[in-house]
Amino acid sequence: MITTQQVNAIDDAKLEELGFTWHTDSDGTKYVSDELVQLTQEEAEAYYEAANTIYDMYVEAAEYVIDNKLFFELGIPFNLIEMIKKSWENDVHWHIYGRFDLSGGIDGKDIKLIEFNADTPTALFETALLQWAILKHNNMDEEKQFNNVYEAISNNFKRLITLFDDTDKFNELYDGWKILFSSVAGNDEEEATTKLLQQMADDAGFVTGFEFLENVHFDDNGIYDADENAYEYWFKLYPWEDMATDEPELTTTLTHIIQNQKAIVLNPAYTLLFQSKGMMAILHELFPDSPYLLKTSFEPLEGIKQVQKPVFGREGANTKIIEIDGTINTETDGPYDNYKKVYQEFVEFPQDVHGAKYQAGVFFAYEACGVGFRKGGNILDNMSKFVGHVLI
Repeated sequence: MITTQQVNAIDDAKLEELGFTWHTDSDGTKYVSDELVQLTQEEAEAYYEAANTIYDMYVEAAEYVIDNKLFFELGIPFNLIEMIKKSWENDVHWHIYGRFDLSGGIDGKDIKLIEFNADTPTALFETALLQWAILKHNNMDEEKQFNNVYEAISNNFKRLITLFDDTDKFNELYDGWKILFSSVAGNDEEEATTKLLQQMADDAGFVTGFEFLENVHFDDNGIYDADENAYEYWFKLYPWEDMATDEPELTTTLTHIIQNQKAIVLNPAYTLLFQSKGMMAILHELFPDSPYLLKTSFEPLEGIKQVQKPVFGREGANTKIIEIDGTINTETDGPYDNYKKVYQEFVEFPQDVHGAKYQAGVFFAYEACGVGFRKGGNILDNMSKFVGHVLI
């Protein structure tokens, strides 16, 4: 059973001062819960160990996919394959952050991987800043969290330069390289999240800039802002799979840029392998005895309750929960139904006294670095709520 602690919510005006404008859902309810999940130190350490172990498995599985040319199985667009391989071959294409969605981990329930959001930073602002602000607002000890997300991602930006060496060597090795940060205009959440990542890179010691994606210029020699300033790195809050489909000319240009070593794109193209839910079927094939993995296949599973998901999709869209007899228990609609499907063994999320279900989101930046929770039903959709936590 999930145990929560009631807290005083931060009012909307103060949230907006923090840059958090998406505080109210379309039905008028508050997106951020006025409760905190109570988490023990042992439970936090278990999430930490699980995320680190699962990430290592993803790295091994990605190598397996590339070596065996399994891109079609994962639903990878053909025009991203060369960029994926090139970015995988060179350590300078550094994975800045990702978020593991996990079931269990509380009240003795086993931790199970639900999926890996390896590229999209949903809930980053909430996890890194907002739940810390909630503790401060309630005069609680701000150290009582498993949450060093801000510092961990800032240090990971330094690793673009130091790679596996000590991040203290950043100032010694840094030579003025610049990062351009971009999001699509008109989306407050994406802009605020992108600018938070920009601030993390600033704190790391980089020279940075911001430009809405539609104003960024590209040619085979590099990436430029609207004033034609060139950048060695480009962070884009824009899904790789959407770029491949909607911007094929840009995809071709970026392939040339990366092949010619004119710039590096963040997160790297190979993170699309991690992002594909098809990777969980590969993981189950490679690591059938892992305690963290649910049985997952590209074909319907026999004799068990299961979840059908598109290999690419967000916020629980186009998901079905299928009973043992094949009847559909629950399903959601959405724009991702044309993607390939995977079938994953169903697992019950931990729940509170009111029956609400909770899923842990553990951020990873070189190592696991923080947790936040989403609350909702069996399928956590875009109406689910963010819930912070406190260590007890």
